Amino acid sequence: MLFNILAFLLITAGLALIGVGFTEMSAPISILKSEQISLDPVNLFEYSLRTTLRMFIALVFSLIFSLLYATIAAKNSYAEEILVPLLDILQSVPILGYISFTVTGFLLLFPNSIMGAECAAIFAIFTSQAWNLTFSFYQSLKTIPKELIEASSIFKMSKWQRFWRVELPFGIPSLVGNVVVSMSGGWFFVVAAEVISVGNNKISLPGIGSYISLALEQENIPSIIYALTAMILIIIIYDQLILRTLVAWSDKFHYESTGSSNDPKSWVLTLFTRNLFINKLFLPIIYFFRFIVYFPLFNHSNQDKNLEQKQEFVSYHYNRTSKYLWYFALFVIFALASYYLFNFLQNQIKLSELLEVLQLVLITMLRVFTLVIIASIIWIPIGIYIGLHPKLAAVMQPITQFLAAFPANLLFPLAVIGISKYDLNPNIWLSPLMIVGAQWYILFNVITGSSSFPTELREASKNFNIKGLLWWRKVMLPGIVPYFITGAITASGGAWNASIVAEVVSWGDKKIVLKGIGSYITQMTIEADFHRIVLGIGVMSLCIALINHFFWQPLYNYSAKKYKF
Repeated sequence: MLFNILAFLLITAGLALIGVGFTEMSAPISILKSEQISLDPVNLFEYSLRTTLRMFIALVFSLIFSLLYATIAAKNSYAEEILVPLLDILQSVPILGYISFTVTGFLLLFPNSIMGAECAAIFAIFTSQAWNLTFSFYQSLKTIPKELIEASSIFKMSKWQRFWRVELPFGIPSLVGNVVVSMSGGWFFVVAAEVISVGNNKISLPGIGSYISLALEQENIPSIIYALTAMILIIIIYDQLILRTLVAWSDKFHYESTGSSNDPKSWVLTLFTRNLFINKLFLPIIYFFRFIVYFPLFNHSNQDKNLEQKQEFVSYHYNRTSKYLWYFALFVIFALASYYLFNFLQNQIKLSELLEVLQLVLITMLRVFTLVIIASIIWIPIGIYIGLHPKLAAVMQPITQFLAAFPANLLFPLAVIGISKYDLNPNIWLSPLMIVGAQWYILFNVITGSSSFPTELREASKNFNIKGLLWWRKVMLPGIVPYFITGAITASGGAWNASIVAEVVSWGDKKIVLKGIGSYITQMTIEADFHRIVLGIGVMSLCIALINHFFWQPLYNYSAKKYKF
Protein backbone atom coordinates (compact mmCIF):
# COMPACT_ATOMS: atom_id res chain seq x y z
CA MET A 1 0.00 0.00 0.00
CA LEU A 2 2.86 2.36 0.87
CA PHE A 3 4.50 1.69 -2.50
CA ASN A 4 1.26 2.54 -4.31
CA ILE A 5 0.89 5.85 -2.45
CA LEU A 6 4.52 6.86 -3.01
CA ALA A 7 4.42 6.02 -6.72
CA PHE A 8 1.12 7.90 -7.12
CA LEU A 9 2.59 10.96 -5.38
CA LEU A 10 5.70 10.93 -7.60
CA ILE A 11 3.62 10.72 -10.80
CA THR A 12 1.15 13.36 -9.63
CA ALA A 13 3.89 15.77 -8.53
CA GLY A 14 5.74 15.32 -11.82
CA LEU A 15 2.63 15.97 -13.92
CA ALA A 16 1.69 18.99 -11.80
CA LEU A 17 5.14 20.57 -12.13
CA ILE A 18 5.14 19.97 -15.89
CA GLY A 19 1.67 21.50 -16.18
CA VAL A 20 2.67 24.61 -14.21
CA GLY A 21 5.87 24.93 -16.24
CA PHE A 22 4.06 24.77 -19.60
CA THR A 23 1.51 27.33 -18.40
CA GLU A 24 4.28 29.80 -17.53
CA MET A 25 6.10 29.10 -20.80
CA SER A 26 3.04 30.12 -22.83
CA ALA A 27 2.48 33.43 -20.98
CA PRO A 28 2.60 36.80 -22.83
CA ILE A 29 6.11 38.03 -23.61
CA SER A 30 5.37 41.37 -21.91
CA ILE A 31 5.79 39.56 -18.57
CA LEU A 32 9.55 39.33 -19.21
CA LYS A 33 9.73 43.12 -19.22
CA SER A 34 7.47 43.68 -16.21
CA GLU A 35 8.94 40.87 -14.09
CA GLN A 36 12.72 41.23 -14.17
CA ILE A 37 15.09 38.52 -12.96
CA SER A 38 15.59 38.82 -9.20
CA LEU A 39 18.49 37.57 -7.09
CA ASP A 40 16.15 36.80 -4.21
CA PRO A 41 16.96 33.13 -3.38
CA VAL A 42 13.22 32.46 -2.88
CA ASN A 43 12.80 32.68 -6.66
CA LEU A 44 15.31 29.88 -7.22
CA PHE A 45 12.59 27.24 -6.82
CA GLU A 46 10.63 28.59 -9.78
CA TYR A 47 13.81 29.24 -11.77
CA SER A 48 14.99 25.68 -11.11
CA LEU A 49 11.68 24.27 -12.33
CA ARG A 50 11.82 26.30 -15.54
CA THR A 51 15.43 25.34 -16.30
CA THR A 52 14.84 21.66 -15.50
CA LEU A 53 11.78 21.53 -17.75
CA ARG A 54 13.69 23.12 -20.64
CA MET A 55 16.49 20.61 -20.28
CA PHE A 56 14.08 17.67 -20.09
CA ILE A 57 12.23 18.75 -23.25
CA ALA A 58 15.55 19.25 -25.05
CA LEU A 59 16.68 15.78 -23.93
CA VAL A 60 13.53 14.11 -25.31
CA PHE A 61 13.99 15.77 -28.70
CA SER A 62 17.72 14.93 -28.60
CA LEU A 63 16.96 11.22 -28.11
CA ILE A 64 14.44 11.19 -30.98
CA PHE A 65 16.88 13.02 -33.24
CA SER A 66 19.74 10.70 -32.26
CA LEU A 67 17.83 7.50 -33.05
CA LEU A 68 16.74 8.77 -36.47
CA TYR A 69 19.98 10.45 -37.53
CA ALA A 70 22.38 7.75 -36.31
CA THR A 71 20.30 4.94 -37.83
CA ILE A 72 20.18 6.57 -41.26
CA ALA A 73 23.93 7.32 -41.13
CA ALA A 74 24.81 3.76 -40.06
CA LYS A 75 22.46 1.98 -42.48
CA ASN A 76 22.94 3.99 -45.68
CA SER A 77 26.51 4.28 -46.99
CA TYR A 78 25.59 7.21 -49.25
CA ALA A 79 23.95 9.14 -46.43
CA GLU A 80 26.83 8.26 -44.12
CA GLU A 81 29.29 10.13 -46.34
CA ILE A 82 27.47 13.40 -45.73
CA LEU A 83 25.68 12.90 -42.39
CA VAL A 84 28.76 11.97 -40.31
CA PRO A 85 30.91 14.94 -41.44
CA LEU A 86 27.84 17.18 -41.05
CA LEU A 87 27.39 15.90 -37.50
CA ASP A 88 31.03 16.71 -36.76
CA ILE A 89 30.44 20.27 -37.92
CA LEU A 90 27.11 20.66 -36.09
CA GLN A 91 28.57 19.62 -32.74
CA SER A 92 31.40 22.12 -33.13
CA VAL A 93 29.33 25.16 -34.13
CA PRO A 94 29.16 27.45 -31.08
CA ILE A 95 25.83 27.74 -29.36
CA LEU A 96 25.80 31.49 -30.16
CA GLY A 97 25.92 30.55 -33.83
CA TYR A 98 22.56 28.78 -33.52
CA ILE A 99 21.01 31.46 -31.32
CA SER A 100 22.03 34.27 -33.70
CA PHE A 101 20.04 32.83 -36.59
CA THR A 102 17.19 30.95 -34.87
CA VAL A 103 15.93 33.29 -32.17
CA THR A 104 14.26 35.64 -34.69
CA GLY A 105 12.48 32.74 -36.40
CA PHE A 106 11.17 31.32 -33.12
CA LEU A 107 9.96 34.75 -31.98
CA LEU A 108 8.09 35.19 -35.27
CA LEU A 109 6.65 31.69 -34.95
CA PHE A 110 5.13 32.56 -31.55
CA PRO A 111 4.42 36.32 -31.61
CA ASN A 112 3.56 38.05 -28.32
CA SER A 113 4.33 34.87 -26.35
CA ILE A 114 7.23 33.68 -24.21
CA MET A 115 7.02 30.37 -26.09
CA GLY A 116 9.14 31.77 -28.94
CA ALA A 117 12.01 32.64 -26.60
CA GLU A 118 11.49 29.35 -24.76
CA CYS A 119 11.81 27.40 -28.02
CA ALA A 120 15.01 29.30 -28.83
CA ALA A 121 16.45 28.41 -25.41
CA ILE A 122 15.32 24.75 -25.70
CA PHE A 123 16.85 24.52 -29.18
CA ALA A 124 20.12 25.97 -27.86
CA ILE A 125 20.19 23.35 -25.07
CA PHE A 126 19.27 20.71 -27.66
CA THR A 127 22.41 21.62 -29.64
CA SER A 128 24.52 20.94 -26.52
CA GLN A 129 22.98 17.49 -25.99
CA ALA A 130 22.03 15.90 -29.32
CA TRP A 131 25.40 15.48 -31.04
CA ASN A 132 26.97 13.42 -28.25
CA LEU A 133 23.97 11.07 -28.10
CA THR A 134 23.96 10.70 -31.88
CA PHE A 135 27.65 9.82 -32.02
CA SER A 136 27.16 7.32 -29.20
CA PHE A 137 24.30 5.46 -30.91
CA TYR A 138 26.06 5.60 -34.30
CA GLN A 139 29.13 4.00 -32.71
CA SER A 140 26.94 1.27 -31.19
CA LEU A 141 25.28 0.49 -34.52
CA LYS A 142 28.66 0.22 -36.24
CA THR A 143 30.10 -2.15 -33.63
CA ILE A 144 27.27 -4.69 -33.19
CA PRO A 145 28.79 -8.18 -32.83
CA LYS A 146 28.42 -10.40 -35.90
CA GLU A 147 26.80 -13.18 -33.91
CA LEU A 148 23.87 -10.92 -33.03
CA ILE A 149 23.31 -10.06 -36.69
CA GLU A 150 23.56 -13.74 -37.63
CA ALA A 151 21.07 -14.64 -34.89
CA SER A 152 18.56 -12.09 -36.21
CA SER A 153 18.90 -13.62 -39.67
CA ILE A 154 18.38 -17.12 -38.31
CA PHE A 155 15.17 -15.97 -36.60
CA LYS A 156 14.11 -14.28 -39.89
CA MET A 157 13.67 -10.84 -38.37
CA SER A 158 12.79 -7.98 -40.68
CA LYS A 159 14.96 -4.85 -40.64
CA TRP A 160 12.36 -3.16 -38.48
CA GLN A 161 12.33 -6.01 -35.93
CA ARG A 162 16.12 -6.26 -35.96
CA PHE A 163 16.37 -2.58 -35.06
CA TRP A 164 13.97 -2.79 -32.08
CA ARG A 165 15.01 -6.23 -30.80
CA VAL A 166 18.76 -6.32 -31.52
CA GLU A 167 20.33 -2.99 -32.53
CA LEU A 168 18.54 -0.60 -30.18
CA PRO A 169 18.93 -2.88 -27.10
CA PHE A 170 22.65 -3.26 -27.87
CA GLY A 171 23.06 0.53 -28.03
CA ILE A 172 20.97 1.36 -24.96
CA PRO A 173 23.75 1.04 -22.31
CA SER A 174 26.04 3.40 -24.21
CA LEU A 175 23.14 5.74 -25.05
CA VAL A 176 22.01 5.93 -21.41
CA GLY A 177 25.58 6.45 -20.27
CA ASN A 178 25.87 9.43 -22.59
CA VAL A 179 22.53 10.85 -21.41
CA VAL A 180 24.38 11.77 -18.21
CA VAL A 181 27.09 13.75 -20.00
CA SER A 182 24.55 15.30 -22.38
CA MET A 183 22.54 16.60 -19.44
CA SER A 184 25.77 17.99 -18.04
CA GLY A 185 26.50 19.65 -21.37
CA GLY A 186 23.12 21.37 -21.16
CA TRP A 187 23.96 22.70 -17.69
CA PHE A 188 27.31 23.94 -18.94
CA PHE A 189 25.68 26.19 -21.57
CA VAL A 190 22.53 27.06 -19.64
CA VAL A 191 23.69 30.68 -19.14
CA ALA A 192 24.14 31.23 -22.88
CA ALA A 193 20.78 29.55 -23.58
CA GLU A 194 18.66 31.52 -21.08
CA VAL A 195 20.26 34.94 -21.62
CA ILE A 196 19.85 35.61 -25.33
CA SER A 197 21.75 38.67 -26.56
CA VAL A 198 21.86 39.52 -30.26
CA GLY A 199 22.64 43.16 -31.02
CA ASN A 200 20.43 45.44 -28.98
CA ASN A 201 17.96 42.65 -28.22
CA LYS A 202 18.41 40.93 -24.85
CA ILE A 203 15.97 38.37 -23.50
CA SER A 204 16.46 36.88 -20.04
CA LEU A 205 14.24 33.90 -19.38
CA PRO A 206 13.48 32.93 -15.77
CA GLY A 207 15.97 30.21 -14.89
CA ILE A 208 19.16 29.36 -13.07
CA GLY A 209 21.25 30.44 -16.07
CA SER A 210 19.84 33.96 -16.12
CA TYR A 211 20.16 34.05 -12.30
CA ILE A 212 23.88 33.20 -12.58
CA SER A 213 24.36 35.77 -15.36
CA LEU A 214 22.85 38.55 -13.25
CA ALA A 215 24.87 37.51 -10.20
CA LEU A 216 28.11 37.67 -12.22
CA GLU A 217 27.13 41.05 -13.66
CA GLN A 218 26.50 42.48 -10.18
CA GLU A 219 29.52 40.67 -8.61
CA ASN A 220 27.18 39.07 -6.07
CA ILE A 221 29.07 36.19 -4.44
CA PRO A 222 26.22 35.04 -2.10
CA SER A 223 23.85 34.71 -5.07
CA ILE A 224 26.40 32.58 -6.92
CA ILE A 225 26.58 30.30 -3.87
CA TYR A 226 22.75 30.09 -3.80
CA ALA A 227 22.73 29.14 -7.51
CA LEU A 228 25.40 26.48 -6.93
CA THR A 229 23.39 25.01 -4.06
CA ALA A 230 20.25 24.89 -6.22
CA MET A 231 22.20 23.17 -9.01
CA ILE A 232 23.54 20.55 -6.62
CA LEU A 233 20.04 19.78 -5.31
CA ILE A 234 18.57 19.53 -8.83
CA ILE A 235 21.36 17.25 -10.02
CA ILE A 236 20.88 14.96 -7.01
CA ILE A 237 17.11 14.81 -7.63
CA TYR A 238 17.65 14.20 -11.35
CA ASP A 239 20.17 11.49 -10.54
CA GLN A 240 17.87 9.68 -8.12
CA LEU A 241 14.61 9.96 -10.06
CA ILE A 242 15.75 9.67 -13.69
CA LEU A 243 19.42 8.98 -14.39
CA ARG A 244 20.02 6.23 -11.83
CA THR A 245 16.73 4.64 -12.88
CA LEU A 246 17.80 4.63 -16.53
CA VAL A 247 21.23 3.19 -15.69
CA ALA A 248 19.69 0.38 -13.62
CA TRP A 249 17.13 -0.37 -16.34
CA SER A 250 19.75 -0.35 -19.12
CA ASP A 251 21.95 -2.85 -17.28
CA LYS A 252 19.80 -5.74 -18.54
CA PHE A 253 20.84 -4.88 -22.10
CA HIS A 254 24.57 -5.33 -21.50
CA TYR A 255 26.00 -7.76 -24.03
CA GLU A 256 27.74 -10.52 -22.09
CA SER A 257 27.18 -14.22 -21.49
CA THR A 258 28.04 -14.20 -17.80
CA GLY A 259 26.23 -12.38 -15.04
CA SER A 260 27.57 -9.71 -12.73
CA SER A 261 27.11 -9.63 -8.99
CA ASN A 262 27.33 -5.83 -8.84
CA ASP A 263 24.30 -4.78 -10.85
CA PRO A 264 23.34 -1.09 -10.48
CA LYS A 265 20.29 -0.50 -8.29
CA SER A 266 17.57 2.14 -8.30
CA TRP A 267 14.91 2.51 -5.64
CA VAL A 268 12.62 4.28 -8.15
CA LEU A 269 12.88 1.38 -10.62
CA THR A 270 12.22 -1.11 -7.83
CA LEU A 271 9.24 0.97 -6.69
CA PHE A 272 7.60 1.02 -10.12
CA THR A 273 8.36 -2.58 -11.12
CA ARG A 274 6.89 -3.98 -7.90
CA ASN A 275 3.85 -1.72 -7.98
CA LEU A 276 0.77 -3.52 -9.34
CA PHE A 277 -1.20 -0.29 -9.75
CA ILE A 278 1.52 1.29 -11.92
CA ASN A 279 1.93 -1.90 -13.96
CA LYS A 280 -1.79 -1.96 -14.76
CA LEU A 281 -1.80 1.77 -15.49
CA PHE A 282 0.99 1.47 -18.08
CA LEU A 283 -0.20 -1.86 -19.52
CA PRO A 284 -1.83 -0.27 -22.64
CA ILE A 285 1.40 1.61 -23.37
CA ILE A 286 3.42 -1.61 -22.99
CA TYR A 287 1.10 -3.46 -25.39
CA PHE A 288 1.35 -0.59 -27.88
CA PHE A 289 5.16 -0.68 -27.90
CA ARG A 290 5.17 -4.48 -28.18
CA PHE A 291 2.98 -4.16 -31.25
CA ILE A 292 5.47 -1.67 -32.77
CA VAL A 293 8.48 -3.85 -31.95
CA TYR A 294 7.07 -7.09 -33.37
CA PHE A 295 5.38 -5.57 -36.43
CA PRO A 296 7.11 -7.13 -39.50
CA LEU A 297 7.73 -3.85 -41.33
CA PHE A 298 10.25 -3.74 -44.22
CA ASN A 299 10.29 -7.53 -44.38
CA HIS A 300 11.91 -8.92 -47.53
CA SER A 301 10.62 -12.17 -48.97
CA ASN A 302 13.15 -14.82 -49.96
CA GLN A 303 14.18 -14.56 -53.59
CA ASP A 304 14.85 -17.50 -55.86
CA LYS A 305 18.59 -18.06 -56.33
CA ASN A 306 18.28 -18.18 -60.11
CA LEU A 307 16.42 -14.87 -60.08
CA GLU A 308 19.14 -13.36 -57.89
CA GLN A 309 21.83 -14.49 -60.33
CA LYS A 310 19.94 -12.94 -63.27
CA GLN A 311 19.57 -9.66 -61.38
CA GLU A 312 23.20 -9.55 -60.23
CA PHE A 313 24.49 -7.60 -63.25
CA VAL A 314 21.49 -5.25 -63.24
CA SER A 315 21.94 -4.61 -59.52
CA TYR A 316 25.64 -3.86 -60.00
CA HIS A 317 24.91 -1.47 -62.86
CA TYR A 318 22.16 0.22 -60.82
CA ASN A 319 24.40 0.66 -57.78
CA ARG A 320 27.20 2.17 -59.83
CA THR A 321 24.80 4.58 -61.57
CA SER A 322 23.14 5.61 -58.30
CA LYS A 323 26.58 6.20 -56.77
CA TYR A 324 27.54 8.61 -59.56
CA LEU A 325 24.20 10.39 -59.29
CA TRP A 326 24.67 10.75 -55.54
CA TYR A 327 28.12 12.31 -55.90
CA PHE A 328 26.83 14.61 -58.63
CA ALA A 329 23.98 15.75 -56.35
CA LEU A 330 26.46 16.43 -53.54
CA PHE A 331 28.65 18.44 -55.89
CA VAL A 332 25.68 20.55 -57.06
CA ILE A 333 24.58 21.23 -53.47
CA PHE A 334 28.12 22.19 -52.44
CA ALA A 335 28.51 24.47 -55.50
CA LEU A 336 25.21 26.27 -54.87
CA ALA A 337 25.95 26.71 -51.15
CA SER A 338 29.42 28.06 -51.95
CA TYR A 339 28.00 30.46 -54.55
CA TYR A 340 25.37 31.95 -52.24
CA LEU A 341 27.85 32.15 -49.35
CA PHE A 342 30.36 33.96 -51.58
CA ASN A 343 27.71 36.47 -52.70
CA PHE A 344 26.70 37.04 -49.08
CA LEU A 345 30.25 37.82 -47.96
CA GLN A 346 32.07 39.29 -50.96
CA ASN A 347 31.03 42.93 -50.45
CA GLN A 348 31.62 42.91 -46.69
CA ILE A 349 34.72 40.80 -46.10
CA LYS A 350 38.26 41.60 -47.25
CA LEU A 351 41.00 39.08 -47.91
CA SER A 352 43.07 40.39 -44.99
CA GLU A 353 40.17 39.75 -42.59
CA LEU A 354 39.74 36.22 -43.94
CA LEU A 355 43.42 35.51 -43.29
CA GLU A 356 43.04 36.95 -39.79
CA VAL A 357 40.12 34.62 -39.08
CA LEU A 358 42.15 31.65 -40.34
CA GLN A 359 44.89 32.60 -37.90
CA LEU A 360 42.37 32.79 -35.03
CA VAL A 361 41.03 29.33 -35.94
CA LEU A 362 44.53 27.85 -35.88
CA ILE A 363 45.19 29.37 -32.45
CA THR A 364 41.99 27.86 -31.03
CA MET A 365 42.73 24.53 -32.75
CA LEU A 366 46.12 24.35 -31.01
CA ARG A 367 44.41 24.93 -27.65
CA VAL A 368 41.78 22.25 -28.37
CA PHE A 369 44.26 19.53 -29.36
CA THR A 370 46.56 20.24 -26.43
CA LEU A 371 43.71 20.15 -23.92
CA VAL A 372 42.17 16.94 -25.35
CA ILE A 373 45.55 15.16 -25.13
CA ILE A 374 46.06 16.28 -21.52
CA ALA A 375 42.50 15.29 -20.55
CA SER A 376 42.91 11.87 -22.20
CA ILE A 377 46.11 11.12 -20.28
CA ILE A 378 44.38 12.00 -17.01
CA TRP A 379 40.94 10.44 -17.44
CA ILE A 380 41.51 7.18 -19.38
CA PRO A 381 43.04 5.24 -16.43
CA ILE A 382 40.62 6.83 -13.96
CA GLY A 383 37.62 6.02 -16.19
CA ILE A 384 38.71 2.40 -16.63
CA TYR A 385 39.14 1.94 -12.88
CA ILE A 386 35.70 3.43 -12.16
CA GLY A 387 34.01 1.41 -14.92
CA LEU A 388 35.43 -1.87 -13.63
CA HIS A 389 34.06 -1.23 -10.13
CA PRO A 390 30.25 -0.79 -10.36
CA LYS A 391 29.88 0.18 -6.69
CA LEU A 392 32.41 2.98 -7.13
CA ALA A 393 30.71 4.00 -10.38
CA ALA A 394 27.38 4.33 -8.54
CA VAL A 395 29.02 6.63 -5.97
CA MET A 396 30.97 8.66 -8.52
CA GLN A 397 28.11 9.16 -10.97
CA PRO A 398 26.37 12.08 -9.21
CA ILE A 399 29.77 13.61 -8.32
CA THR A 400 31.11 13.51 -11.87
CA GLN A 401 27.74 14.63 -13.17
CA PHE A 402 27.88 17.75 -11.01
CA LEU A 403 31.47 18.44 -12.04
CA ALA A 404 30.50 18.04 -15.70
CA ALA A 405 27.50 20.33 -15.20
CA PHE A 406 29.55 22.99 -13.45
CA PRO A 407 29.24 26.15 -15.62
CA ALA A 408 32.60 27.64 -16.54
CA ASN A 409 31.08 31.07 -15.90
CA LEU A 410 31.30 30.47 -12.16
CA LEU A 411 35.09 30.20 -12.45
CA PHE A 412 35.34 33.64 -14.06
CA PRO A 413 35.81 35.54 -10.76
CA LEU A 414 38.74 33.31 -9.76
CA ALA A 415 40.25 33.54 -13.26
CA VAL A 416 39.99 37.33 -13.50
CA ILE A 417 41.23 37.96 -9.96
CA GLY A 418 44.13 35.48 -10.27
CA ILE A 419 45.30 36.72 -13.67
CA SER A 420 45.06 40.37 -12.62
CA LYS A 421 46.77 39.88 -9.24
CA TYR A 422 49.71 37.76 -10.43
CA ASP A 423 50.00 39.29 -13.94
CA LEU A 424 49.59 35.88 -15.62
CA ASN A 425 49.38 35.17 -19.33
CA PRO A 426 45.64 34.78 -20.09
CA ASN A 427 46.34 32.82 -23.30
CA ILE A 428 47.69 30.03 -21.10
CA TRP A 429 45.74 30.26 -17.86
CA LEU A 430 42.30 30.80 -19.39
CA SER A 431 42.66 27.92 -21.87
CA PRO A 432 41.69 25.22 -19.30
CA LEU A 433 38.21 26.79 -19.12
CA MET A 434 37.61 25.35 -22.61
CA ILE A 435 38.01 21.78 -21.34
CA VAL A 436 36.15 22.22 -18.02
CA GLY A 437 32.97 20.76 -19.50
CA ALA A 438 34.33 18.91 -22.56
CA GLN A 439 36.76 16.63 -20.67
CA TRP A 440 33.87 14.69 -19.14
CA TYR A 441 32.91 13.32 -22.55
CA ILE A 442 36.16 11.33 -22.42
CA LEU A 443 35.60 10.17 -18.83
CA PHE A 444 31.97 9.11 -19.32
CA ASN A 445 32.66 7.25 -22.57
CA VAL A 446 35.64 5.42 -21.06
CA ILE A 447 33.52 4.47 -18.03
CA THR A 448 30.76 3.23 -20.36
CA GLY A 449 33.27 1.24 -22.43
CA SER A 450 34.99 -0.39 -19.47
CA SER A 451 31.69 -1.18 -17.73
CA SER A 452 30.42 -2.74 -21.00
CA PHE A 453 33.58 -4.81 -21.38
CA PRO A 454 32.48 -8.49 -21.56
CA THR A 455 32.90 -10.25 -18.23
CA GLU A 456 34.06 -13.48 -19.92
CA LEU A 457 37.05 -11.66 -21.47
CA ARG A 458 38.03 -10.22 -18.10
CA GLU A 459 37.79 -13.69 -16.55
CA ALA A 460 39.83 -15.16 -19.40
CA SER A 461 42.59 -12.60 -18.85
CA LYS A 462 42.67 -13.58 -15.17
CA ASN A 463 42.84 -17.28 -16.02
CA PHE A 464 45.81 -16.65 -18.33
CA ASN A 465 47.41 -14.48 -15.62
CA ILE A 466 47.67 -11.42 -17.87
CA LYS A 467 48.73 -8.50 -15.69
CA GLY A 468 50.49 -5.16 -15.67
CA LEU A 469 51.40 -3.37 -18.86
CA LEU A 470 50.47 -6.39 -20.97
CA TRP A 471 46.91 -6.29 -19.57
CA TRP A 472 46.61 -2.61 -20.48
CA ARG A 473 48.01 -3.08 -24.01
CA LYS A 474 46.31 -6.33 -25.01
CA VAL A 475 43.08 -6.44 -22.98
CA MET A 476 41.68 -3.21 -21.58
CA LEU A 477 42.83 -0.43 -23.89
CA PRO A 478 41.77 -2.26 -27.09
CA GLY A 479 38.40 -2.95 -25.46
CA ILE A 480 37.63 0.72 -24.81
CA VAL A 481 39.27 2.26 -27.91
CA PRO A 482 36.00 2.78 -29.89
CA TYR A 483 34.37 4.38 -26.84
CA PHE A 484 37.41 6.57 -26.20
CA ILE A 485 37.51 7.76 -29.83
CA THR A 486 33.82 8.67 -29.56
CA GLY A 487 34.53 10.56 -26.34
CA ALA A 488 37.57 12.29 -27.85
CA ILE A 489 35.59 13.42 -30.90
CA THR A 490 32.78 14.85 -28.78
CA ALA A 491 35.28 16.36 -26.32
CA SER A 492 37.05 18.06 -29.20
CA GLY A 493 33.76 19.43 -30.51
CA GLY A 494 32.75 20.47 -27.00
CA ALA A 495 36.03 22.34 -26.53
CA TRP A 496 35.51 24.18 -29.82
CA ASN A 497 32.01 25.06 -28.66
CA ALA A 498 33.22 26.15 -25.22
CA SER A 499 35.65 28.61 -26.79
CA ILE A 500 32.85 31.19 -26.92
CA VAL A 501 32.67 30.99 -23.11
CA ALA A 502 36.35 30.53 -22.27
CA GLU A 503 37.89 33.13 -24.59
CA VAL A 504 35.81 36.03 -23.25
CA VAL A 505 35.83 36.24 -19.46
CA SER A 506 34.13 38.99 -17.46
CA TRP A 507 33.56 39.72 -13.79
CA GLY A 508 31.65 42.92 -13.16
CA ASP A 509 33.37 45.68 -15.15
CA LYS A 510 36.54 43.63 -15.75
CA LYS A 511 36.87 41.72 -18.99
CA ILE A 512 39.69 39.54 -20.37
CA VAL A 513 39.58 38.57 -24.04
CA LEU A 514 41.77 35.79 -25.48
CA LYS A 515 42.94 35.73 -29.07
CA GLY A 516 40.92 33.04 -30.82
CA ILE A 517 37.91 32.27 -32.98
CA GLY A 518 35.61 31.91 -29.95
CA SER A 519 36.14 35.50 -28.81
CA TYR A 520 35.76 36.68 -32.43
CA ILE A 521 32.34 35.02 -32.83
CA THR A 522 31.22 36.27 -29.40
CA GLN A 523 32.16 39.85 -30.25
CA MET A 524 30.45 39.71 -33.66
CA THR A 525 27.30 38.27 -32.01
CA ILE A 526 27.19 41.14 -29.52
CA GLU A 527 27.53 43.59 -32.42
CA ALA A 528 24.92 41.65 -34.46
CA ASP A 529 27.35 41.58 -37.42
CA PHE A 530 25.84 38.60 -39.25
CA HIS A 531 28.35 38.68 -42.12
CA ARG A 532 31.26 38.20 -39.75
CA ILE A 533 29.34 35.68 -37.65
CA VAL A 534 28.91 33.61 -40.83
CA LEU A 535 32.59 34.14 -41.69
CA GLY A 536 33.80 33.00 -38.26
CA ILE A 537 31.49 29.99 -38.05
CA GLY A 538 32.09 29.05 -41.69
CA VAL A 539 35.90 29.08 -41.48
CA MET A 540 35.80 27.25 -38.13
CA SER A 541 33.40 24.62 -39.49
CA LEU A 542 35.56 24.09 -42.58
CA CYS A 543 38.62 23.60 -40.40
CA ILE A 544 36.78 21.14 -38.15
CA ALA A 545 35.42 19.25 -41.17
CA LEU A 546 38.94 18.82 -42.55
CA ILE A 547 40.27 17.64 -39.18
CA ASN A 548 37.43 15.16 -38.80
CA HIS A 549 37.75 13.87 -42.36
CA PHE A 550 41.51 13.37 -42.38
CA PHE A 551 42.11 12.52 -38.71
CA TRP A 552 39.14 11.57 -36.52
CA GLN A 553 37.08 9.62 -39.08
CA PRO A 554 39.92 7.34 -40.28
CA LEU A 555 40.91 6.77 -36.66
CA TYR A 556 37.32 5.94 -35.73
CA ASN A 557 36.80 3.58 -38.70
CA TYR A 558 40.05 1.77 -37.90
CA SER A 559 39.13 1.32 -34.24
CA ALA A 560 35.58 0.17 -35.06
CA LYS A 561 36.88 -2.59 -37.36
CA LYS A 562 39.96 -3.70 -35.44
CA TYR A 563 38.57 -3.57 -31.88
CA LYS A 564 35.06 -4.90 -32.50
CA PHE A 565 33.92 -7.71 -30.17
